Amino acid sequence: MRNRRAVGALIGLAGGTFLYTTAEALPIGLLLPMAADLGVPPTRVGALVTAYGAVVVALSIPLTALARRIPRRRLLSALLAGFVVSTVTTVFASGFALVLVARLATAATHALFWAVVVPAAAELFRPGVRGRVVAVVFAGGNVALVLGVPAGTWLGERAGWQASFLAVAGLGAIVLVTVAALLPSTRPDEGHAARGATPDARRFWLLVGVAVLTTAGAIAAYTYVALFVTEVSGLAAASLGAVLLVRGVASVLGILAFGGFVDRRPWPALVLTVGLQAVALVGLYALGGWPAAAVTLLALSGLAFAAFTAALGGLVLRVAPGRSDLAAATLSAAVNVGITAGAWLGGLVLPSHGPRGAVLVGALLGLVALALALAERLLPYADSRTPDVAPEPTTVPRGARTL
Repeated sequence: MRNRRAVGALIGLAGGTFLYTTAEALPIGLLLPMAADLGVPPTRVGALVTAYGAVVVALSIPLTALARRIPRRRLLSALLAGFVVSTVTTVFASGFALVLVARLATAATHALFWAVVVPAAAELFRPGVRGRVVAVVFAGGNVALVLGVPAGTWLGERAGWQASFLAVAGLGAIVLVTVAALLPSTRPDEGHAARGATPDARRFWLLVGVAVLTTAGAIAAYTYVALFVTEVSGLAAASLGAVLLVRGVASVLGILAFGGFVDRRPWPALVLTVGLQAVALVGLYALGGWPAAAVTLLALSGLAFAAFTAALGGLVLRVAPGRSDLAAATLSAAVNVGITAGAWLGGLVLPSHGPRGAVLVGALLGLVALALALAERLLPYADSRTPDVAPEPTTVPRGARTL
């Protein structure tokens, strides 16, 4: 029964990542109907996404520091309640200004949720399966891109954009009840995931750098994937949905498949996923004119980047130099910096070099990230512990379950 409770809580936390990812990206799919209904240019609706990311970057670390003493269940329940309220406010907002305020409120809860969700999920199970646990949590975000955002866009186009946000709020209420009922009420400074298993400040900051570069590379290429598929690969615009679906399915499979590898060999898993993405983007730049190669390489890049997020989540619990939630908040901010930088760099080269230029920028950033990840081998260890595998505790911490 206790194991079922832990699994149920894990599913609830994965549901939270699904909701936040869906809510963050929905304005992209609903850009035109939202602009028409709110009486603003599409660029202002697009600014909702930019402002959302800026709030996450700015508030992740400060909010995590302020909430450091609040028990996990109480904190996550409050954040999900805030998510539901702010999303409902978006639905019934009378104008763009209130929509913007509601979105910024959602982003504030997002900033803290993503910092806390990784250690909270890891605490549910024994340390030896952290990689698989983190993979399940992050899979919620990937499923959102495959299913949540397309479904929300479809619903919004037929029933109005408010219907999409209302549906997300309804799912949020279900996730809130699940987390409030099943997540243990533990203090954030208790348990095996409260601090890094093998703290290492140098490796942690190297990890932050890899996160920024790898994310920027992925986003620089992916932001203009529609143009690449139609202009470079020569596929019909109507086939874009199918191409993105293939990439999305590969992403979900990648993050779930790499969870066990992250548990066994965390740093090699990071190097492998960063390298796979770089190779996929180099191949896409060189071979993207062939439709079959383009679809295959887009799927491989999606698989690699999704698996990379699992490696990040597993490693932060190992090398966090202090509290794991503050370390996770820093990584979350780094990923969002990478998203913003990648979109900006891709847009910068697009007018002069087209979508192939954006892919090349992504590939080059990926190669730099790979070199940085490989540099981990050059960093000395303070003791003789094995660099790739953290030792499994001889006793399972109280309250942790098997998976």
